[in-house]
Amino acid sequence: MSPKVKMFLLGAFVSAILSAALFAVGLAMGISLHTEETPSTSYCQDISSDEMQTLFAPFWQAWDILHNYYVEQPLDDTTLMQGSIRGLVDSLGDPHSSYMDPSEFEQASATLEGYEGIGAWVDTDTEYLTILSPIPGSPAEEAGLQPGDEVIAIDGEDMTGIDGNLVIQRILGPAGTTVHLSIYRQGETDLLEFDIERAHIVIPTVEGEKLDDGIVYIQLFSFAETTSDDLRTMLSDLVDDETTGLILDLRSNAGGYLFSAIDVASEFIDDGVIVTERFGDGSEEVHRANGGGLALDVPLVVLVNAGTASASEIVAGAIQDYDRGLLVGETTFGKGSVQQWIALSSDQGAVRVTVAKWYTPNDRLIHGQGLTPDIEVTMTVEDWEAGNDLQLDAAIELLLTNNQ
Repeated sequence: MSPKVKMFLLGAFVSAILSAALFAVGLAMGISLHTEETPSTSYCQDISSDEMQTLFAPFWQAWDILHNYYVEQPLDDTTLMQGSIRGLVDSLGDPHSSYMDPSEFEQASATLEGYEGIGAWVDTDTEYLTILSPIPGSPAEEAGLQPGDEVIAIDGEDMTGIDGNLVIQRILGPAGTTVHLSIYRQGETDLLEFDIERAHIVIPTVEGEKLDDGIVYIQLFSFAETTSDDLRTMLSDLVDDETTGLILDLRSNAGGYLFSAIDVASEFIDDGVIVTERFGDGSEEVHRANGGGLALDVPLVVLVNAGTASASEIVAGAIQDYDRGLLVGETTFGKGSVQQWIALSSDQGAVRVTVAKWYTPNDRLIHGQGLTPDIEVTMTVEDWEAGNDLQLDAAIELLLTNNQ
């Protein structure tokens, strides 16, 4: 089990959340779900029939060997076919590309209205479902779940080998009911056991306040549909002629909509490229600032950590590349790829495939690299539990020093 804290984005735009309402919506908004039975272009068009026969001769030989010699007959051809697809996708070595058989795809796509959760951002691409960050004030936070915790069993049932999207559904349930989680935590000899009561999860997108000495503090929890509007309202309310600096807190923000990231970055960057998407066929899509931001000239510090991912990294990377502000904290997660679900013919499930990667204005690859802060300030679990926010303190000191 990897001790590294990882993060899952539904598609790469919005993180999975253990709250049924947002999880169900996430499948629609975070993943480009293609319903066509085959992609618009085909690799088969570029290879001759003879070459295809030669290429797949070992596969069909193995197929015949299993049917002729395997001890338990008859074999289920559909199961063999689905296993072949799973192995094909797994051979990419990309944790964000995967296959779901029809049952798994149906469960992951199911509407979960009326169900609630424990409130945590999670990564489904690890060996076991991994907690990225509990949502503030959620049952997960109150129970003591921490970033990096891995869900080994649910209500006594082993989760080994079960797709993370399905693990999520087993954690969800009606508000007021209890789910028992067996958790692996790095440094602990035995599994940790948690009984967590599910609840209706309210997800804030933006919070802010005025600190001393004219400093404004704003925290973004996600990049949802309303985040940019909420941020503009917050900036209008808090930033004035007496503002000496602004702290934008993107810590443990697992991302959200791409357009929301562009809108948020545009509040601080007036013009220029915010992020570039590059696709496997060599094409690219460039996303530029909108203009008309409300905080274009305010001295800026951005707080980041290992849970800062995807859309958050787009914003932080653009701010850093344009020298618009300084990043303070820890190296970000490094999630900068875009996934699409493509449904297979005859209701045989779907394949999720990585189709693009994101690059900052200075052409830095986000995926697998992350962003290195300008000023590194690490925090321990003990610091968090004691309420000692060393990163926020460093940001305040930096703004005060620069204003002298």
